[in-house]
Amino acid sequence: MMTRVACIDIGTVTARLAVADVEGGHVVRLAKRSQICNLGQDVDKTHRLRQDAMERVFGCVAAYVEEARRAGATSACCTLTSAARDAQNARELGAALASLGLEPMVIPGAVEGSLTFLGVAQDFVGHRILVADNGGGSTELAMGCLGTDGILELDFVRSVDVGCRRLTERFLAGEGPAAAGALLSARELAGQKFAPVIAEGGLRAASAAAAAGGVAASAAPERLVVCGGTVTTMVAVKKALDPYDPAQVHLATLCAADVQGIQDQLASLSVEKRATLPGIQPKRAPVILGGVCAVAELMAQTGFDQLTVSESDLLFGLSLAAAAALERRDSPVIWKPEMRPLVSPQG
Repeated sequence: MMTRVACIDIGTVTARLAVADVEGGHVVRLAKRSQICNLGQDVDKTHRLRQDAMERVFGCVAAYVEEARRAGATSACCTLTSAARDAQNARELGAALASLGLEPMVIPGAVEGSLTFLGVAQDFVGHRILVADNGGGSTELAMGCLGTDGILELDFVRSVDVGCRRLTERFLAGEGPAAAGALLSARELAGQKFAPVIAEGGLRAASAAAAAGGVAASAAPERLVVCGGTVTTMVAVKKALDPYDPAQVHLATLCAADVQGIQDQLASLSVEKRATLPGIQPKRAPVILGGVCAVAELMAQTGFDQLTVSESDLLFGLSLAAAAALERRDSPVIWKPEMRPLVSPQG
């Protein structure tokens, strides 16, 4: 049975739509839209969503709902992630989104990481991988394997408060080239946040773990796979993609030298100059350097000298889970009881 579902994900930087056809537990077609709305602007400092940010998101999502209806989606789900988790007034946005006929849901980082892993792992069946979803306010780390029998085994999932907007607002908010001290501070904070989680989960590459006398090679992840707007933009910058071409980004690789080179290039430019580089959306230019710092430090902490970039992210996994619910099949992800709705059943 073919099921057409719409999934809307509202992140710290971008709001995204996917309309997917799912059949037999597999996504056979997925069309995505993305718009930078910066919902998380100033949330790290104030713990509140700005009114203008909520208005930007509402306008974007209203258009997404209409697009999903025109595309023939039979159902829509709507998730919010790091910015909404941190904001004290997220219910205000939830009430507005509910007026569009949605049931907006703030998902915990563990659920976000699990759904992302489900989407990414479709390209790595039978392989033990570490998936990092590097967003605006947080990075979700998940390690496990999608077996050839279709069974998803997740050994570890954590959300870490490291993201491109969070690091930017703390250290890299200037309009000019970034100072070396600011870059160092951003990298140091990312390292402090990542290190204990990586140690707890045994997330280091086999070679790095062996050198440090850590977990056995068989328990270490074979590959680091990263998704999110930062890494897809990094590939676009490396390849000077204008316009952006997902086919040239999905499953592309970046080595540590590539990441360091892009960090150095962006740090040497003003935000205005970054916005003119082929491959960078102008609205992403203010936060892209913070994201690159996060990715660079993640590679350093895990000991991987190469990462693989995936376009099959949270929206992909969310589409699979939503279709399973509609078809009354067992969900491929266990939904945690701590998931909390943004609005009550009475609105």
